Amino acid sequence: MRRITILLFLSVFCFAAAMQAQAQAPKPDPALKKLSVFLGHWTYEGESKPGPLGPGGKYTGEYTARMILGGFFCQARWAEKGPSGETRSLEIVGYDPVNKNLVSNGYEDGGGTWSGVINVSGSGLTYTGKYFLAGKQYLTRVSETYAADLMSMTRKLETSVDGTTWTPQEDKWTKVPPAAKK
Repeated sequence: MRRITILLFLSVFCFAAAMQAQAQAPKPDPALKKLSVFLGHWTYEGESKPGPLGPGGKYTGEYTARMILGGFFCQARWAEKGPSGETRSLEIVGYDPVNKNLVSNGYEDGGGTWSGVINVSGSGLTYTGKYFLAGKQYLTRVSETYAADLMSMTRKLETSVDGTTWTPQEDKWTKVPPAAKK
């Protein structure tokens, strides 16, 4: 009889703990909703100036972003063709509850990585961070301005070795509408 009582107690305790955990399941921070502006599939084209990262020239690319892991993170994939060849990248954006901001971490197939902070406000987005490639560190800053319909935007990216001299590049982005379902 004592075993049955103990088993019954443990069963009720486990059930109650599971229900309480379920009721208090974490939810994505509302700041992550700001990322909705760049979810979906985009194409872009632009031109970079010669600088510390290469000779400069025209480039084209595709970018696809979606929310993952229960809406706690945004995953973006890039594919770009330019003067230095083709590059593929993966970016993960999440919310940092300690510093109360959006953070971006990215990885390229050539070994480059980046890390920085994203601020979304009104019709735009800014990013400041660092890019690492072949043992060298570069400072980066980006500003994006979205059209009123959120179907296009312009992006200005600048790279610096010393924080004083900045090499610009600018591109234009177009959102690709989802294909009609058959």
